[in-house]
Amino acid sequence: MKRIGMLTSGGDCQALNAAMRGLVKTLANQTSDLEIFGFLEGYRGLIYGDYRMLTSDDFAGILTQGGTILGSSRVPFKTIKDPDEKGLDKIESMKLHYKKLKLDCLVVLGGNGSHKTANLLRQEGLNIVTLPKTIDNDLWGTDMTFGFQTAVEIATTAIDHIHTTAASHGRVFIVEVMGHKVGWLTLNAGIAGGADIILVPEIPYDVKNVVDAIEQRRKNGKKFTILAVAEGAISKEDSKLSKKELKEKKKVNPYPSVSYEVADQIQKATGAEMRVTVPGHTQRGGSPCPYDRVLASRLGSEAAALILQGEYGFMVGIQNREIVKVPIEEVAGKLKVVSPDASIVKEAKMLGICFGD
Repeated sequence: MKRIGMLTSGGDCQALNAAMRGLVKTLANQTSDLEIFGFLEGYRGLIYGDYRMLTSDDFAGILTQGGTILGSSRVPFKTIKDPDEKGLDKIESMKLHYKKLKLDCLVVLGGNGSHKTANLLRQEGLNIVTLPKTIDNDLWGTDMTFGFQTAVEIATTAIDHIHTTAASHGRVFIVEVMGHKVGWLTLNAGIAGGADIILVPEIPYDVKNVVDAIEQRRKNGKKFTILAVAEGAISKEDSKLSKKELKEKKKVNPYPSVSYEVADQIQKATGAEMRVTVPGHTQRGGSPCPYDRVLASRLGSEAAALILQGEYGFMVGIQNREIVKVPIEEVAGKLKVVSPDASIVKEAKMLGICFGD
């Protein structure tokens, strides 16, 4: 008898269901003696014992379904060791429910914060296997996370649609793409959508350089400009501030996001007619693209193989197009960021894209 627990933690994304389906189908094809427990709303379900038994019917027809059939929530790692409002020890409670159900393994589908907690539970003696999900593609140890390619397609489509109206009216458009700490999504969508300027968190910008790029396009007869701006983009000036100073500055910042601040600065410097578009959570929703369906299915299948072999403490990722297992302790707490010297950045600059640096 194999007794497996599963949870989806953190922000949702496309192909979570596909990954769970791949895992369960593989397990079911290899053993008939199987019980699957789904914890609802991520680690919260594990903490408070909110779960349900899952059957094969739960995984039928979900390959193309976005979101997660288990629900998700954010339980910040920085507070995971703090008692809840009633004094409950979260770590001990998670261990208790794991042992109460006599689980052989807990499968965690999550991003950076989720992997930190997964590693903590591993250190506490639980058998853990993880799968890399996030639209940010910022998880260390894997070339790709499922959800990323679908989000790139959505953000790219938004930029594509903006192009026609920007060209028709001769406006400067900013498309704000998700990504607080890393810029993989903005970088890829910006290149794919033909953005003229790309601003990402890892490359602090000087708004003067952004303005100069817009003015140069005007001199070249281009009546419009498209900017792809990550929600976590930061100016060179702000990048020199401490976390505390930056937090205090944001408290009095009149702009709802960095895109509106940049738009105001460009308008004042050039007189250009500005528009800001924020696709927002559309980037996390909808049906997964074929690439993500395949990747999630492969990762789920290989995770099942690890469980059947009794190999725990690994994240299943992809490197050089091959599925690999990476120790969770090597993944937890590490961000895969865009290096300013990365070849993709250099190539984008050779294409004439400005990064504001």
